[in-house]
Formats: sequence, structure tokens, C-alpha cells
Amino acid sequence: MTYKFNMATSDADDSLYPIAVLIDELRNEDVQLRLNSIKKLGTIALALGVERTRTELIPFLTDTIYDEDEVLLALAEQLGSFTPLVGGPEHVHCLLPPLESLATVEETVVRDKAVDSLRIIADQHSQSDLENYFVPLVKRLAGGDWFTSRTSACGLFSVCYKRVSTNVKAELRQNFRSLCADDTPMVRRAAAGKLGEFAKVVESDYLKSDLIQLFNMLAQDEQDSVRLLAVEASVSIASLLPSEDTEQLVMPTLRQAAEDKSWRVRYMVADKFTELQSAVGPEITKNDLVPAFQSLLKDCEAEVRAASAHKVKDFCQALSPDVREQIIMNNMLPCVKDLVADANQHVKSALASVIMGLSPILGKENTIEHLLPLFLTQLKDECPEVRLNIISNLDCVNEVIGIKQLSQSLLPAIVELAEDTKWRVRLAIIEYMPLLAGQLGVEFFDEKLNSLCMTWLVDHVYAIREAATLNLKKLVEKFGKDWAQQTVIPKVLQMSRDQNYLHRMTCLFCINLLAEPLGQDLTTRLMLPTIITMGSDPVANVRFNVAKTLQKLAPHLDQSSIQTQVKPLLEKLKADGDMDVQYYALEALEGLK
Repeated sequence: MTYKFNMATSDADDSLYPIAVLIDELRNEDVQLRLNSIKKLGTIALALGVERTRTELIPFLTDTIYDEDEVLLALAEQLGSFTPLVGGPEHVHCLLPPLESLATVEETVVRDKAVDSLRIIADQHSQSDLENYFVPLVKRLAGGDWFTSRTSACGLFSVCYKRVSTNVKAELRQNFRSLCADDTPMVRRAAAGKLGEFAKVVESDYLKSDLIQLFNMLAQDEQDSVRLLAVEASVSIASLLPSEDTEQLVMPTLRQAAEDKSWRVRYMVADKFTELQSAVGPEITKNDLVPAFQSLLKDCEAEVRAASAHKVKDFCQALSPDVREQIIMNNMLPCVKDLVADANQHVKSALASVIMGLSPILGKENTIEHLLPLFLTQLKDECPEVRLNIISNLDCVNEVIGIKQLSQSLLPAIVELAEDTKWRVRLAIIEYMPLLAGQLGVEFFDEKLNSLCMTWLVDHVYAIREAATLNLKKLVEKFGKDWAQQTVIPKVLQMSRDQNYLHRMTCLFCINLLAEPLGQDLTTRLMLPTIITMGSDPVANVRFNVAKTLQKLAPHLDQSSIQTQVKPLLEKLKADGDMDVQYYALEALEGLK
């Protein structure tokens, strides 16, 4: 039988009418209307008052847990913030029945959201309510017939354990142990995922006697999806134990995980490696984690090598200072050299994103001798992402070895790429140029790279010329108007007199893009006269681009220039012998009205 509650119009004033509509919509056949109403549950509860919310609304909601998933998801989320609306912490337990039902449904996201809300309201229970209402709910879920309820139970132990009596704690530990040994892999997976969290609230003695045993059991589970979550738990467990206990109780299992037959487990070890390093301390790192890390960097699976490569800088940085350089030079660098030439581009890219960070750790001499050759190799890699990651982090190396050494070593390679016969390689370097400019500074840029940027403007490939104009705009934004006036504008305007009409067109494209960063004064004073002159160009393509440019530039020009120079030229072009020129001149004049 469906639970009902009413809001009779006879005893409700007109201001509550919208609430009555919302309540009716909770029962509507239209999913969207039910969803809208669920999202306004707080408003309904406020209007009903705490008494009617507890005695009518909550039972009604508990009775409607057979709905569309998105409605149930919204309900699970709303109930987490419902404590004030049912009368505060002393009545919070009345929210448990609907959330318990939601924690058993088939759809995972709904269950997860219900568990999130249960975790929130657990803190709002008094100790007696926690034992009388919340813990029995956890036990019911943990002993449920369906795996869905048992997976939900796993996330609730840690939020109630600390605040219950000794006897209840023993029962909770026993329940958790049963879930770790559950027949269903999904339940063991959920338990493994929450093991680290539970370990943080369990007393030290029970951590060693109970939870370590569960950790070792889960870490040897037949399902790799369970084993990899046990690896995650090991970080929490190791951080809670003294060093000698970690060595004895956790490390044997971790060593096994680093060599697991499933690459997904090894990937998880690689992904969590620096967290493990922090948890186990310097001594265990030196003896156990260094060889394990070398092994992961040489793994047969590219995904594992990539995950390990990402951690190289952080791992080296966190090594104990007294052994750091020795370990990097003897153990890490040989692996890194192999990875630079790896067959997989994701591995090379992962390494390239962090390898420059080794420079400050190793110092100037080691960087020049050992790292620069590797940077050069990666800078010439066929994969654009590898090159980008190296160029993006040049400032790390610049700070260690100085701009002079950097320009002697790496700049020639960048220039070589900038002049590569393959236009796509040239295009890639253009896109990095503003980044490089920012890292190297204006003086160095003008001396070494400025002429390259200007050469690209007259490249025979249109895509390069287009990218070069955009590059100029970014450089002007970075270095400012004064730099543009001295360095860029004269060269751009010079192109307006080039014999090749394509270069004259590029001049117009540059002006289009530079007007905004240069501002009204410079655009009117320096650019406009050149555009006016180009209005008499012998090539029709140039003339109609003049008309288009004038329309675009109008917002960056003062009114007197528009009246005295722009409009007369457009009137002249409107009578041009070429149809396209006429069309664009007319369109520009319309735009100026």
C-alpha cells in the first residue's frame, strides 16, 4: 500500500498553493516533473514543518523508492542535508529508512550517493542513537542477501567505529572481516577500497592483529581488481605503522604487488609510488622501493612504464639528501636513458613532462653532462607532445645552467626544427614560440629567434603563414607595444611593398590581428596609412582584403579617421571593376553605418 499525505486546500492558505503543486508532482507520471519536485524537497519540508516532514514526508519518500534512477539520485543527494528539516540531530535517525533503501538499489551511482549522505548524517547522531539506529542499519546492509547492500555497507564502518562502545566495535570488525571474505568479488572490491579508511580509525593493536591480515588476504585475491585496491590501502596502513612494522608486515606484500602477474596491479603500484615513498620513510625507500621502482620503469607494459615515468621527478626529489645524487646517477639515470628511446610515445611524453625537473636536483655539471643529451634527443622526437613537454619546461634548466649554455645546447635544435622541410614540424614549433619567448626573455628572443618568426610570415605554406600571424599577436601581448613598435611593425608594414601578392595579403592578416593588442593610437597612426595605400593594389584579392580589414579595424580607429580616410576609400572600392571588391566594400560600408 502506498503511503500518502495531503495538503488540503481548505486548511492551507494561498501562499502554500505552490507547495501543494510540488507535492502532487512527487506522484506525477512525468519523470521530469517528479525530478523537479525532488530537487525542491527542502522547500516542501520547510512548508510542512519538522513534525509533518518526519511523520508524513519521510515515510512517503521511503515508500517511493521504486522510481527512475535520476529521481532516486536526486533524492539520495537531498536527504544528506535534511537534518535541520526534520528537527535537528535528535531526530536525524528518521532519515535512515529511505537512505537504507536507496543504498540497496541496483544503480551504482544512486547507492554511492546514498552512502555519501549516510556518512554525512552519521556525524550528526548522538552516541546512543548511533548504536541504536545507525549501527543496526550497517549490520543489516552488511548481512543483506543482495551484493548491492553489502557493497554499500563497506563505506559506513569508518564513520561510526570511533564513537561506539567496545563490544559494538568488536561486532563491526567482525562484520568488516566477513565482507573482506565475501563470495562476491564486487563486495571484496568495495571492502578493499575502504580498508585504508577503516585502518585510520581502528586501534593500533587491532590494526596489527586484524586489518594487516585482511590486507594480506585481499592483496592475494584471485581478482586483480581486488588486489589493485589493496595496494591503495597499503599507503594508509604504512603511514600508520612504525618503520620496523611496515618492513615486516606490509613490505613483503608490496614487493609481491610490484611484480604481480596483472599489469593493472603493477600500474596501481606505479601510480601510488610517491605516496608509498612518503608513507614508508627514507630507509625502506632506499632498500626496497628503489629496486621496485627500477623494475616498474622497465616493465613490459607501456601503461606501467608511463605511470612510473610520471613519478621520476617526485620520487628523486623525495629521496633522502645524503643518498639522492648517488641513487639518481646509479639507479635512475640508466632507466631514464632507456625511456627516452622507448617505443611507446605515451611513455616518452610522460618522461618529457618531468625530466627537466631533475636538473635542479642534480645541479649544473650533471645536467650538462648527463641530462642535456637526453633533452636534445627528446627535442628532436617525432612525437609533437614529447617536444612540447621539453620546451614547456626549459625554464627549469635555464635556472640551473644559464641561458648561455642553454642557447649553445638546445637552441640550435629548436632552430633546426623551425626550418624543417616538413611543414607540420615547422607548425608545431611556431605554436611553442610564445611559450619559449616567455621563458627566455625579450633580449634573448630578439637576438636568437625573432628573425625566425618573421621568416615564417613569408613561408610558402599558407598554414605556416597563418600560424605565424597568430604567433606575432601573442608575442606582442607578451612583450608589449613598445617592443612591437620597434621590432614587429616596421617588418610587417614592409611586406605591403613585397612583389609577391601573397606576402602583401599576409601583411593585411597581421594588421587584422595586431590592431587589438596595439590599441587605437598605434593602429590609426602606423597601420592605417599602409592599408589606405594598399587599396590601390593591382591584385583584386588584395583590394577586397583591404575592404574586409577596414571593416574589422573600425572598432580600433577613431571617428575622424573613419570619416576622412576609411569611408572615401570604401566608396572608391565600391566602384571597383572587380565584383568581389565591390561586394566587400559595400558590406564594409554597411557595417560602418
